[in-house]
Amino acid sequence: MQLVDFSYAAIAVLVVGLAVGAIVDLRTREVDDRLWLAIALLGGGLQGVVVGAGGTVPLLVWLLVLAFVIQHLLPWDEMISEQRSAWAGYLELVTYVGVGVILAIVGWRDGVGPTGLPVAAIAVYVSVLLARALFEANLLYGGADAKAVMVAAAAVPFDTMTLLAPNGPAASILSFYPFAVTVLMNGALAAIVVPLALVLRNARHGHWNGLRTFTGYPLSVEQLPDRFVWVTDPTFRRDDDIESSDDDRQLRIRLRDELRAKGVAFVWVTPQVPFVVLLAVGAILGAVFGNLVADAFALL
Repeated sequence: MQLVDFSYAAIAVLVVGLAVGAIVDLRTREVDDRLWLAIALLGGGLQGVVVGAGGTVPLLVWLLVLAFVIQHLLPWDEMISEQRSAWAGYLELVTYVGVGVILAIVGWRDGVGPTGLPVAAIAVYVSVLLARALFEANLLYGGADAKAVMVAAAAVPFDTMTLLAPNGPAASILSFYPFAVTVLMNGALAAIVVPLALVLRNARHGHWNGLRTFTGYPLSVEQLPDRFVWVTDPTFRRDDDIESSDDDRQLRIRLRDELRAKGVAFVWVTPQVPFVVLLAVGAILGAVFGNLVADAFALL
């Protein structure tokens, strides 16, 4: 069941965009919203051409969900005065509910399909809800991670052009849930490489610290300001409100000074692996192999 057909260009937009985001995130731990906006506009525009072939109704619905994604990438809430800061939350809630209601009305009136409510629009809406829920639950650490998932849905709603996915009943699952879910699941599986790499690094240097051997490594206190890491020694944990990479670096500087004053030379740290990197890997794996979990079931 092929719900949405899209060109390789849309996949390329997403993969290249996420790759650029991964490189930037590795270097600075911050990704400019303009990159996500470019992916949403280019990829979403390509999908709009496909969806619009069904008529005016599906095209308008698609533009609605695309605008729904884009509003997360624009600083419209900063334009609201501090005295009315609560309004931003209310407006966003109205937007979430309103878009869902409109989709439900269109689906009830015109049906779900190419000439009514596009299944691609449902996929985007569900992906946005999922990304927001994961972000609010702190399962997606930064806003860039959630935005990456949202624009992934706008650019590639469904993965119907997987290159090397195996045939089988389970493989048809790919046609029923958003590609953003595939990106998330593949990225989570790719994260397994991180503890394995840390164990190998620690084994090579003869470092062992129980379970921390799988989550971190010892680092010189003097190097703290210049490394994207969290200090995992409970004695020196902090719950500072970190909003930017500069805030994070200032925290590491303060920790270095405190540790230096206590005579501590080395401390165990956990590397700050940008999840955007894992999402980029997940998108590449998804474009080539599909959802790795679905593939595994298809091989059973």
